[in-house]
Amino acid sequence: MLRMKALWMRFCCLLLTALVLSSPLTALAEYDPAHPELLTEDDLTGVSCILIEQTSGKVIFEKDADRLMYPASTTKIMTVLLGILATEDLSELVTVSYNGSKTGVKSQLDENSSLLGLIEGEQLTMEDLLYGTMLRSGNDGAIAIAEHVSGSEAAFVDLMNQTAQAFGMTNTHFMNAHGLHNDYHYTSARDLATLAFEAMKNDTFREIAASDRHQMAKTNMQKERMISTGHRIMLKTWNGKENSYYYDYIRGIKSGTTDAAGNCYVGAAEKDGVELISVVLHSDRYDVWTDTKRLFEYGFSQYTHTTLTEMYQSNPMKVYTSGYDKSDIALGELELSASPVDPTKTVEISGTYEEIDRLTKNLRNLVLVQYTRELKAPITAGEIIGKMTYITERGEAVEYNLLATRSIAARKDRPLSLSEIIAATEADPNPFPPLTAEIILILLSPLLVVTAIILIIRAIVRSYKRHFARLPKNKNRYVK
Repeated sequence: MLRMKALWMRFCCLLLTALVLSSPLTALAEYDPAHPELLTEDDLTGVSCILIEQTSGKVIFEKDADRLMYPASTTKIMTVLLGILATEDLSELVTVSYNGSKTGVKSQLDENSSLLGLIEGEQLTMEDLLYGTMLRSGNDGAIAIAEHVSGSEAAFVDLMNQTAQAFGMTNTHFMNAHGLHNDYHYTSARDLATLAFEAMKNDTFREIAASDRHQMAKTNMQKERMISTGHRIMLKTWNGKENSYYYDYIRGIKSGTTDAAGNCYVGAAEKDGVELISVVLHSDRYDVWTDTKRLFEYGFSQYTHTTLTEMYQSNPMKVYTSGYDKSDIALGELELSASPVDPTKTVEISGTYEEIDRLTKNLRNLVLVQYTRELKAPITAGEIIGKMTYITERGEAVEYNLLATRSIAARKDRPLSLSEIIAATEADPNPFPPLTAEIILILLSPLLVVTAIILIIRAIVRSYKRHFARLPKNKNRYVK
């Protein structure tokens, strides 16, 4: 009996487990590619991840982003960036030492190390060395860069740590230029995003990071050769077949793999003007690409990119004019269009849909508006009414002309303004005004005033004389 009860209880538990696993709630927990905006931390295999907007550095998504992690070859982002910054001319020749050669790396560091295949004494350009270090993840190339820039890898590592500190990478410490495992060589997803954010400001780095292949020139020891990246997310085909991990909007940057670090990738992507940076640390061999794509798709579902001109067109400025004709249906209301004074200068803005909507509705708070003429009819369509100035984050002033979108006629029976009177007078070839009754009256007014005064005085004098003429004369009285 007890055995039957135990079997019954076990059967009930199995049935309950099956019901839970097949329930709609469980199905909803799975990642849905059709709704990337619903991304959760559980949808990412990577232990530590982050996604930021590339122009502002704003964090869009994160998963344990401050956890100390091993960066593996993503370290080379710093190595290549410093190589670029320290070299004025990328055609400069670099001579490879034993330490920076494939033989030196294999014997001293790791027999299975990823290599560019440099030979001791070989001379190649810094440009080829930078491309080789990024695309082929050559550890020999990283050491060659370090020694050429700082004289030794140890001195270069000091420069790496100083630069990391300057960038604000507070959870990072480098021990080498290549990223092979060292217990004291660590970083965080947030710090790597900061590094990529700074690196992508450099045009040369952006170009190298976005490349999937590069033709290396002939050297004193090797023939010219074509090198290519191993980043599956950047390649449409893999081993001759369609690559399901390819992402159309990817723009680089660098992968990394060691046993301790797992599979890592720092990526950049751009879609419709929105630029994003992702970091995935300690994921699986293929999930690292899936994690990266999911992060980017989430970011693109949240962020949009626009220009100040497009924002203005969504919420154009309107002014009210005076002196318009009574037939004007809009009662003098005038909508203004905006056109950049310098067409080569455009203001681009990225943000969430809510942020862009809010900024568009409050556009007047972002710009300085100055009217260059009186808001009074008549006004001609296309006429410049004023200037609109936007100050960028770098402090650069970008000016736009505010133009009338329609013509507004002036009142036909309105009195002339002072400026119009002056203009009409200056345009009249006759230096003297036309002789009218009003002009004659103005000219004769002084004479009329004087005449009137004289007549008044004469009248007073006459009245005075008549008065004294009527008084009787005292003939019978006298004084002794």
